[in-house]
Amino acid sequence: MYAVIKTGGKQYKVAAGEKIKVEQIPADVGQAVVIDQVLAVGSGADLRVGTPWVAGATVSATVVAQGKHDKVRIFKMRRRKHYQKHGGHRQTYTELQIGSING
Repeated sequence: MYAVIKTGGKQYKVAAGEKIKVEQIPADVGQAVVIDQVLAVGSGADLRVGTPWVAGATVSATVVAQGKHDKVRIFKMRRRKHYQKHGGHRQTYTELQIGSING
């Protein structure tokens, strides 16, 4: 059984037992999280698609870790103008262990 969920403005296809990294969720490590924005639920050839959410469907997960991705280097330059700008960014994430899909 699998589900398509929406969290942090992105969509993820998940199944029970998987680990995924999503945009940061304000939760402690070890805490249970319930995601109720489920776009689709499928099992084999059977597929239920919501408009926009599947009624009564939820995905339960456990927070495994909080962290930051690798640094993304930002370099801007205008040739022949003596303009160079350096920057960087590290996006935060929450790692989730998908427990069960209900619906």
